[in-house]
Amino acid sequence: MNTLEFNSFIVILIYGSLVLLSLLNIANPLKVNRKANFWFGIFLFLWSTFWLDEILFLITGAPIEFHSLFPVRIVQYLTPIFFYFSVLFYTNPSFRFKITDLKFLLLPAAFVICLVLVRLGYTSFEFLSIILILVQALFYTLLSYITIRKHQRKIQQFSSNTEGINLNWLEYIILVILAVNIIYVVYNLFYDPKSLNFFINAVFLLVIYCVGYYSLKQKEIYPLEEKQREELISIQDDSDSEEVKRKLISDEELKRIKTHLENIMENRKPYLDSELNLIKLAEMLSVSNHHLSYVINTGFQKNFFQYVNEFRVEYAKLLLKDSGSKLSILGIAYESGFNSKTSFNTTFKKVTGQTPSEFKK
Repeated sequence: MNTLEFNSFIVILIYGSLVLLSLLNIANPLKVNRKANFWFGIFLFLWSTFWLDEILFLITGAPIEFHSLFPVRIVQYLTPIFFYFSVLFYTNPSFRFKITDLKFLLLPAAFVICLVLVRLGYTSFEFLSIILILVQALFYTLLSYITIRKHQRKIQQFSSNTEGINLNWLEYIILVILAVNIIYVVYNLFYDPKSLNFFINAVFLLVIYCVGYYSLKQKEIYPLEEKQREELISIQDDSDSEEVKRKLISDEELKRIKTHLENIMENRKPYLDSELNLIKLAEMLSVSNHHLSYVINTGFQKNFFQYVNEFRVEYAKLLLKDSGSKLSILGIAYESGFNSKTSFNTTFKKVTGQTPSEFKK
């Protein structure tokens, strides 16, 4: 099998994998992140159309002109928007479209007008249509990346273990696709683009399999109970927010809750529960989620994630110092409330400046 035949085989795998993944995400057999998976499934299906030209060429043996698949070009243009919509619903499952969101259709409308004008013979608009493709792709890629980064800060306000809900996999996919596209554009400008097809397609195939693995194992990010979910989403994502600057409770009440919280953390050690979140801890203190978040942000100058994990690190240090303990590093991680060795190592080093192994020595 020569390179050309192997490239054709990879193209078939890419197209088939994306169509299958899109159907799996839309069907959502695990019934998690329903809205996000629906939009992500549509994104995957639209993404598959970028290889439709090569699939049709393999079937017909004739090259396909760029503007011959007019409806396909229009839906392809929507691909970055649908990706952004999926990110919106992953990070905020309570998001609802409003009339003002019609702004998302402005660039697609301009693109359709350009395609129509090109088909009518105004070839000068072809360059503008390419510019619109690049602008839309970069804009929504950047917007998606910023939304994910904000989400990663926000979840630290209510979760003590963020590893399964931080959407890192989406962030990495954005960076890889962006890097591959930059390479492809540069190569198109200075070299023969056909010689790069095999490399680009091989990279995209690996990316697609990673997308499939992580998208299908992504667990529910927010609680299913609507009231709790709304409360957590409404909590601001850092201690400098307006919510923290204004007083939610009196100084006396803050001091009372703070003292009560310290007693519970010291005596009942709830931080040893790897699933501890703001809701559980607020119930133990019989206070609202907002008030507890305010107390931790204002009274301790930390977010929930930092506050809880510092207790876990201190507990882990005691276990590491115990010369009679037979627990491994992983065992100590689980015993201290961490749910993986990676999160344990990362958090421990951030707090102490050493890895658990270095500290033990």
